[in-house]
Amino acid sequence: MKSIIYKGFLFASMFAIVGLASCREEQTEEEKIIEEMKNEGAEIERSSDDGDVKIKMETEEKEVKIKKDADGDTKIKVDTDGN
Repeated sequence: MKSIIYKGFLFASMFAIVGLASCREEQTEEEKIIEEMKNEGAEIERSSDDGDVKIKMETEEKEVKIKKDADGDTKIKVDTDGN
């Protein structure tokens, strides 16, 4: 009887681990760029207007602009200094 309970517990544990691992979400390109710019010490400005969100991030070497409209469409522009 104990072995049946043990096997059931083991099976349930494995199912839960696999289920949780597959639910992990990947970062979007937007999130990756924001995190990268934060790590580089960028100045970040965020503004929103009528559902449109604009994020501007700037370091000495790079400037990134992210525009997300009310429909969820995202545009990312990256400018790097060629100095």
